Amino acid sequence: MKPLARLLAAACAVLCMAAASDPSERLADPAQEARARDLFKEVRCLVCQNESIDDSNAELAADLRAIVRQEVSEGRSDAEVRRFLTDRYGEYVLLKPQFTWANAALWFAPLLIVLAGAGLLVGRWRNRPAERELTQAETEALARLAQDDGQV
Repeated sequence: MKPLARLLAAACAVLCMAAASDPSERLADPAQEARARDLFKEVRCLVCQNESIDDSNAELAADLRAIVRQEVSEGRSDAEVRRFLTDRYGEYVLLKPQFTWANAALWFAPLLIVLAGAGLLVGRWRNRPAERELTQAETEALARLAQDDGQV
């Protein structure tokens, strides 16, 4: 029974570390706290930039967690909380921004530029001037230059 107790204690310790936040900050309702924690994973820390506010220890991340908890406790839906944050901080605050034509242009513009460049290269390669034969005068001038170069 001791190995099982140790395993349970280790599992509890891991779960406590995963939910390591100040207990005074947590919402009283476990369902609301779970919703808030799910939203934390979708919101970018504006200081760390590539971390969610759930993973960040920055002061701004703590402020954003408090804002999300407040919005959830006031009964706002997840979409309303996201909209509140994007209205206040811009769409960059979301780790996965919504699909809009402006975002699509940002994502696909580099691809279109590369394809246009490849098209121009292929077009220039196909339309390059054909190699032509030297005229009689050019051949004679080249022969004179080669002969003069050998005498120097």
